[in-house]
Amino acid sequence: MAKLKILVVEDENIVAKDIQNSLTKLGYKVSGVVNSGEKAIAEVDESRPDLVLMDIMLKGKIDGIDTAKILRERYDIPVIFLTAYADENTLEKAKISEPYGYIIKPFKEKELQTTIEMAVYKHEKDFKVKKERDLYHSIVENKDAKDSIFVRADYRLNKVAFKDIYFVEALKDYVVINTSDNIYTTHTTMKHMIKILPEKEFVRVHRSYIVRLDKIFSIKYPDLVIEGKMKVIPIGGLYRKELFGRLNLI
Repeated sequence: MAKLKILVVEDENIVAKDIQNSLTKLGYKVSGVVNSGEKAIAEVDESRPDLVLMDIMLKGKIDGIDTAKILRERYDIPVIFLTAYADENTLEKAKISEPYGYIIKPFKEKELQTTIEMAVYKHEKDFKVKKERDLYHSIVENKDAKDSIFVRADYRLNKVAFKDIYFVEALKDYVVINTSDNIYTTHTTMKHMIKILPEKEFVRVHRSYIVRLDKIFSIKYPDLVIEGKMKVIPIGGLYRKELFGRLNLI
């Protein structure tokens, strides 16, 4: 297994040397040691380390927090902050750059190793989640997919035909998609679902419900019944006019 490449950003020479020695002793490869945010950005661009150990209080035009923000946005490299300051204000400022760890100096080698391994592990997991999310959105937003969507549920993407969807129900931070023979719970919003579903085929009837028009079996306000499942769904007052306007009434 390849050694992790770590960039050290520390403006105190003695401290930087101690950190470098500790990393080498722990089996990591030090890709470089720099003493400013500007040099850190240039070094990352050149050597592309796996992780950056960043002192917060750097001398120069940009401090460690601002440098970490730039590295996250440009290179998506995990940063662990090193600092002798543990006051609340420093911590609050550090949170903004979304670091993968925070070590108070002086620290023990075991603490350093544990924090590095956890940061790398979390970054790998975050990358996988982002990759899956991007894939999901690219499939969902695919304009060529006229008759179906892909729903991320149970750690996979499930193809669901629009014609098979009976109704969609809101459940806190999730939505539940009910089909003829399955139920899919996925992390999204009703607002996003109404954008995805074909407007001619679906209508929102309540803040918590979207139904497929041709699956409505009967209506007796303030409720409607979905055919097959015979599910009773409430009709919200704000959505009544739109629903009745979409029906072929005689």
